[in-house]
Amino acid sequence: MSKADIGVFGGSGFYSFLPDVEEVRVHTPYGPPSDKIALATVGDRRLAFLPRHGRDHSVPAHMVNFRANLWALKELGVTEILAPCSCGSLQPHIDPGDFVILDQFVDRTRGRADTFFNGPETHHIGAAEPYCSRLRALAAEVAHDQGITVHAQGTMVVIQGPRFSTRAESAWFTREGWDVVGMTQHPEAILARELGICYTGIALVTDYDTGIAQGREPVSIDEVFRVFRENVSKVQGLIHAMLTRMGGDRPCECEAEAWRAVVG
Repeated sequence: MSKADIGVFGGSGFYSFLPDVEEVRVHTPYGPPSDKIALATVGDRRLAFLPRHGRDHSVPAHMVNFRANLWALKELGVTEILAPCSCGSLQPHIDPGDFVILDQFVDRTRGRADTFFNGPETHHIGAAEPYCSRLRALAAEVAHDQGITVHAQGTMVVIQGPRFSTRAESAWFTREGWDVVGMTQHPEAILARELGICYTGIALVTDYDTGIAQGREPVSIDEVFRVFRENVSKVQGLIHAMLTRMGGDRPCECEAEAWRAVVG
């Protein structure tokens, strides 16, 4: 089987920056991933790209087979994952077009398969710091160097989808002090952590969520896609620059935490 060092989850717009793509289909114990995996060499790094919603965005967030997606990348040899995603702002100082390097999430989903270990083997993965601190610092540094307005930390509240929040829900999230809202970081981040894979969530703000301020129009999917298209080149540039500084030693706790989680 073809191999890769670094994985990227994202939208179909990322195909355009991958040279000489080889597509592979990976079978997993958890069913099929969202799509074929595109393999490419960028610099001296071997990259595996998987659109988490499928290349035609046919898989809504609540139907993504997160376990299959993560397992497939692990099977290919991936040890580090960059996970760009779109999100809505919950705070007035975070604007559309800004990037947020996530350091925490709040899970408001339901019924998603969120562990690889349902017994008899049990793992209790530590989730106090759900994202790789090393990759977070690198993402923030590179974004700053590229002139991107970046927030070096932030909490995402992850909602079930596919609907957006009500005004009351959004206002509640804002009062709690959470920064952005999205639909995909859970269980993606935790499943990567269970496998000992370094993972960082790079959130592109596409809208002001419904409850952030009076007088604003509620979020719409057209607005989300419009802002995403306007900024996709920035996301691509950030990932491309990060790749040149990844793929070596991993002086972080991600792999060790996966081992510590094992019971028995």
